[in-house]
Amino acid sequence: MSSADLAHERDLAQQGAAARKGDLAPERDGPRDTGLDDASLDRRLARTWRTPPGIIGALSSVDHKIVARRYLITAFVFLCLAGLSAVAMRIQLSGPERGLIGPDRYNQLFTMHGVTMMFLFAVPIVQATGIYLVPLMVGTRNIAFPRLNAFSFWIYLSGGLFAWVSFALDMAPDVGWFSYVPLSGPEFGPGKRSDVWAQMITYTEVSSLAVAVATIVTVLKQRAPGMSLDKIPLYVWAMLVTSFVIVFAMPAVMITSTFLILDRLVGTHIFNPAEGGDVLLFQHLFWFFGHPEVYIIFLPATGMVSSVIAAFARRPVFGYLGMVLALIAVGFLSFGLWVHHMFATGLPKLGASFFTASSMLIAIPSGLQIFCWLATLWDGRPIIRTPLLFVFGFFFTFVAGGLTGVMLASVPLDLQVHDTYFVVAHFHYVLIGGSVFPLLGATYFWFPKITGRMMSERLGRWHFWFAFIGFNAAFFPMHIVGLWGMPRRVYTYPVELGWGNINLFITAGAVVLFLSFVLFTINLVYSASSGAPAGDNPWNAGTLEWATSSPPPSYNFARIPVVTHAEPLWAERDTLPVATGLRVDARELVISTVAEAHPDVREKSAPPSIWPLFAALAVGATFLYSIFSPWAVVWGAGPIAITLVGWFWPKGDPEDEE
Repeated sequence: MSSADLAHERDLAQQGAAARKGDLAPERDGPRDTGLDDASLDRRLARTWRTPPGIIGALSSVDHKIVARRYLITAFVFLCLAGLSAVAMRIQLSGPERGLIGPDRYNQLFTMHGVTMMFLFAVPIVQATGIYLVPLMVGTRNIAFPRLNAFSFWIYLSGGLFAWVSFALDMAPDVGWFSYVPLSGPEFGPGKRSDVWAQMITYTEVSSLAVAVATIVTVLKQRAPGMSLDKIPLYVWAMLVTSFVIVFAMPAVMITSTFLILDRLVGTHIFNPAEGGDVLLFQHLFWFFGHPEVYIIFLPATGMVSSVIAAFARRPVFGYLGMVLALIAVGFLSFGLWVHHMFATGLPKLGASFFTASSMLIAIPSGLQIFCWLATLWDGRPIIRTPLLFVFGFFFTFVAGGLTGVMLASVPLDLQVHDTYFVVAHFHYVLIGGSVFPLLGATYFWFPKITGRMMSERLGRWHFWFAFIGFNAAFFPMHIVGLWGMPRRVYTYPVELGWGNINLFITAGAVVLFLSFVLFTINLVYSASSGAPAGDNPWNAGTLEWATSSPPPSYNFARIPVVTHAEPLWAERDTLPVATGLRVDARELVISTVAEAHPDVREKSAPPSIWPLFAALAVGATFLYSIFSPWAVVWGAGPIAITLVGWFWPKGDPEDEE
């Protein structure tokens, strides 16, 4: 790219309306989008970026939108399975000394519920939302490393199927979603149940790390011309911070699961104190991941809330810089909280005091975001629709969960309520209130973008009130029964303790919450087929994902937009500035500089390939076989190498040869 072209693009990004088109690169062999009318350009790009027909073509797709839809549907199925397991547990606990579910099956149920919600639903669905929206929001045609992105889904699907098939075969893990040693160790955990937990963790974390890497590169290097760091949408900032947290946190839990399976299958003694190991090392490694995991789930939800509030308040979110710094601060501070899960393990008092302080400190940037959102609503003219109702529900439930979190940061109180239903109530208020409520609001908000149809407003309002009332009826009384001393992870309790009536009320609330998701499912299915046509931008929002059609074409944008404002569709109400110069017969992307998003080079995006699926099958089979023999790592290396060679083998593209 010549310096004149680069200077022209800089001027275009700054001046916006002064010019409507700019040339990204000097003329090259092959047709470009310059001079083509809209209809011809759409036809050429649709042919270049299409997913091949047939079953092989579908399995080969690397379109970020197709991969994201697969993630979303799969995660929703796992949510239903986790919800059914929760309802089964609540029915068992609805009265004292019930015998509907035995202790062994109950142990598997609460473990699978936690594992599914944390590893198979919460993290994958927020990442899937990012896979779909981030490329659209930053104005590019596909996610970075699209084959790696496709590979991540197949690995995730393999891990989820592995876990639930194990449950059907009575081999599911039964020692909690955190699988503490020594209960999960070789002495107290015979059979393969703990091995299933260890390898399922590996499946899902490989998947999450792959998505995180692709998201980071997309945000930093594929932004539309002019989208400097101070013009990135807050949702994209949230996904960027989340992806960095994943990169630094998730290797810890992968190390934990690997050490556990080595102790169980190879005979190492990493967690065996009798042979010089350390049981508490497991908890330190696990919770170094486990508490950032909460913010991996929560941070994308804050980005969703920012997008919804800006659209319905009809103004940009108040305090943009403060919001960005708060996101970064939360991501950074999340690594300094893990020991507050271990206050009952006999830690030094000075160390416990430090983690008490850091656990309270993280409430400051979280509170700052709450006040910025409230200021935005106060200064705007809010339009009350279903997405905004779920944001209001988020305010109430998350603040309540945050208050009990500050309480649990106090060592004396934590020691009294540790492993009681008070803690269960707290983390459900944080996770459901802080993540699921924003996610539901985001579903109503972006459903028109994904499907081109509106969800039913009437069913949406019924859904909200059933969910809000059912959630609080189910989980608020758990604070009370926890203070009465009811421990977690018990499958029944004696009549004499007097917990029967309150548990019956909790179960009734859980049923109402479950019915709210039945309404949600009906709304999804009905609206996807019969909902009112949405148009391109039904909410009159200001970010780039609404600058293209709903649903978007395979290439996202016929011409790459040029960004002049943090809310470009509000700043450029007549015609959005665009840049031209990309090939129409090859999958080309604009690669921009990190800080100012000046166009740098044109780069090819990988075409569809079946090899990511084959690689996932080889890796998944290796993980599966490894729970029976450590030699699986050796025997699986060959098939994995073959699939990687096929994945990266040069295809002799004429442009590459030139």
